[in-house]
Amino acid sequence: MVEVNLWSGLRRVTDGQTVVSVQAETLQQMLEALVAAHPGLAPYIRAGVSVSVNGVIVTDLLSPVDPGDEIYLMQYLKGG
Repeated sequence: MVEVNLWSGLRRVTDGQTVVSVQAETLQQMLEALVAAHPGLAPYIRAGVSVSVNGVIVTDLLSPVDPGDEIYLMQYLKGG
């Protein structure tokens, strides 16, 4: 299981939770598990999110995630 920290605006679709535990080995599996556990997250994830793993924004959906990782799901960050 990995723990995913969500931004506070998502509480309304996760029954008030800001940290959600899901079973996943990759970033893609984590996102899919989040939607399976809380279908209300689907529109936010489809619109685009940024994921920080241990303080680094990760974009490769095949990147592994481990139970000890510090994971944050954030609103999509754009550079420029």
